[in-house]
Amino acid sequence: MRRTKNKKGATRRTSPADAAVRDAVDFLLPTYKRSPLVFTHGRGAVVFDAQGKKYLDFLGGIAVNALGHAHPRIVKIIRREAARAIHLSNLFHNLHQGPLARKLAAWSGLDRVFFANSGTEAIDGALKLARLVGGASGKTRILAMENSFHGRTFGAMSVTHTEKYRAPFAPLVPGVEFVRFNDVADLEAKFDAPVCCVLIETVQGEGGIHAVSEEFWNRARSLATQHGALLIADEIQCGLGRTGRYFAYQKFSALPDIAVVAKPLAAGLPLGAILTTQKVADAVSPGLHGTTFGGGPLACATALEFLRTVEDSRLLENIRERGAQLRAGLEALARKVPIIREVRGEGLMLGIELSVEGAPFVAAALDRGLLINCTHDTTLRLLPPYTVSAAQVREFLRTFKAVLTQTPRVNAPAESSAKAEPARAITAAAR
Repeated sequence: MRRTKNKKGATRRTSPADAAVRDAVDFLLPTYKRSPLVFTHGRGAVVFDAQGKKYLDFLGGIAVNALGHAHPRIVKIIRREAARAIHLSNLFHNLHQGPLARKLAAWSGLDRVFFANSGTEAIDGALKLARLVGGASGKTRILAMENSFHGRTFGAMSVTHTEKYRAPFAPLVPGVEFVRFNDVADLEAKFDAPVCCVLIETVQGEGGIHAVSEEFWNRARSLATQHGALLIADEIQCGLGRTGRYFAYQKFSALPDIAVVAKPLAAGLPLGAILTTQKVADAVSPGLHGTTFGGGPLACATALEFLRTVEDSRLLENIRERGAQLRAGLEALARKVPIIREVRGEGLMLGIELSVEGAPFVAAALDRGLLINCTHDTTLRLLPPYTVSAAQVREFLRTFKAVLTQTPRVNAPAESSAKAEPARAITAAAR
């Protein structure tokens, strides 16, 4: 217990959780709208708050905790490696970085890897590579997608379409133009010789769980090849198993030139990666890019154990089975609850489009011990761990039904409703 003084000078005891919240309010930058809850620990698909209340976690740290919480293999590897070496300079090799790069190359079908600290830094690095490869021939333009989200650094924010993230920081990195997602004609109209890359989230996450269509992907691939540009797949949220494949782009036959991953890679430790073809790698020489923390021994050992666990436990099979179970349950619920307009997504990355505002349902779910979130005002996003069980999916569906049917509804903002119609049309076309 911490002892604090009130305004009258009297001392009182404050719990560690209350003290943590007070310190956060007093000293952290106010960049998040946080719940006052303090989570203390978790196990599998369940987390606990400071009062001991249990929550079923279908948010997964926003796609980070792919193995859930306190997975025994991850706990063991972190304990072992923390006692050996947490950080070693990238001026030297460590035991885990090379083997992890080899494993990611095998999973992705690409050839070379660079490790970063996060997804947004990996995006920035990928854009640098595109400019590096295209710069000699004057290729500097970047095509990104409407409805996209790629991160918070200046480079990543410059290729993020959502105006609320961009406007306060303008002017951003020049040379970026946005293409209507899954609109082949718009892509063709904007793709010209000075384009150095086209950047696509294979499944848009923050944008509301919209998958790229095969037609759009293939046309982007052919145009990039035709113009000597790079096709970059942002798989930060949808990659590394989330859709039931190692990479979401593997449902198509054509590979990207660069793929970017992060969120689940090191099972909660910060680590991102840029994966490239050998042709892209051939443009790189020492000194053109670097990182202090990316690819350290602790993070890489943990990431390698994460990938091995996915393989050894046949988790792709569980992702597909539990994803199908969850989707079937949601679609059955949609036939009974008219505010559900659409269920979309792949594997364990699902979005539930509502005709009303989603935030009240997120709050009601939290009260009932269920963690979900809302994006784009009206899309409830589900990102449960790969280890989620059939029983836990059934528990989720029971609780979620009560949330939808017993929570007062708030009409969606007019702006969100206006934006939602084209997005739904695009998704329908993609299917």
